[in-house]
Amino acid sequence: MSWWVLHVDMDQFIAAVEIRRRPELRGLPVVVGGSGDPTKPRQVVATASYEAREFGVHSGMPVRAAHKKCPQAVLLPSDPAAYDAASAEVMDTLRSFPVVVEVWGWDECIVGAETDDPEALAGELRAAVAERTGLTCSIGIGDNKTRAKLATGFAKHERSHAVPFEGALLADAAAGVYRLTATNWREVMDHRPIRDLWGIGSRMEKNLNELGITTVADLAAADVDVLKKRFGPNMGAWYAALGRGLGDTQVTDVPREPVSRSHEETFQTDLVELPDIQREVRRIAEEVTREVVADGRTIQRVWVKLRFISFYTPIKSRKLKSPTQDPEVIATTALELLQKFEIRRPIRLIGVRVEFVPPAAAN
Repeated sequence: MSWWVLHVDMDQFIAAVEIRRRPELRGLPVVVGGSGDPTKPRQVVATASYEAREFGVHSGMPVRAAHKKCPQAVLLPSDPAAYDAASAEVMDTLRSFPVVVEVWGWDECIVGAETDDPEALAGELRAAVAERTGLTCSIGIGDNKTRAKLATGFAKHERSHAVPFEGALLADAAAGVYRLTATNWREVMDHRPIRDLWGIGSRMEKNLNELGITTVADLAAADVDVLKKRFGPNMGAWYAALGRGLGDTQVTDVPREPVSRSHEETFQTDLVELPDIQREVRRIAEEVTREVVADGRTIQRVWVKLRFISFYTPIKSRKLKSPTQDPEVIATTALELLQKFEIRRPIRLIGVRVEFVPPAAAN
């Protein structure tokens, strides 16, 4: 049997959980986010059902804007505890199979398995999740995590682009399963824009375009030394590998050790005066430090993030002279970082993130 990597991605997860406990909402446009009240400012959509997406509603947009696009939508408040519980149901269902489950978030995970028929296994996983939780998922099959993650996108949205593999159809409208491996990578991906690759956003797309790299094939053929010179030795090599669909094959069920913690707050009223901004930076820095210290962690680096009303979001950071658990040191450092920002516009969000000393180093 061969080792396969499967990426399991839940369909409209948060909306689906809400619809599961309110079956009368099935088939209706459902929008979940914030308090669910479109009259309140700074409410953001966490997810939208497929019916709501047809009206242009998507995650990350203001709830108020979503209500304008789709006034008939059912607006619901976010309920993280319910999503935690539903996610645990899904992951426990997957763990009931002889596989390794690496959790990536509420609505997605990587499954590692030895099998001669990954499509059959994917079908069994999807059926079990649907039967035991009432939720549905799509599954990408790959020979590494990169290809499995990309394959899920085809399973969800591009099933019409399926190509034969060993006489079988890789993707089917009813199956929600797609296989992407070294065998069909070039046929499926070479002609596609680099933005279709996992991990390349609009800014990196622009940077690569400046080097004459516009397609996945271009990136695969790019001079690695040129990429390293432009993006650094690590990231340059990573982008070169990404263009060829290379990636990690190891799947672990050991929970990831957190390396940092952050607190962010979006204010109902924009902050204009410097004393108010300083007060909130200090408060948030002290709060996150107290939480970290309560967990027995020690801090070695501090970040401060500001989001202006223009949505410009600069970040400044500093490594501490010596690791600490002192909230006053962290607050003072955060305020010193605040001085590095050019504050000419009102601020809508402040965030403070602290990076931990690795456990091995701490011991």
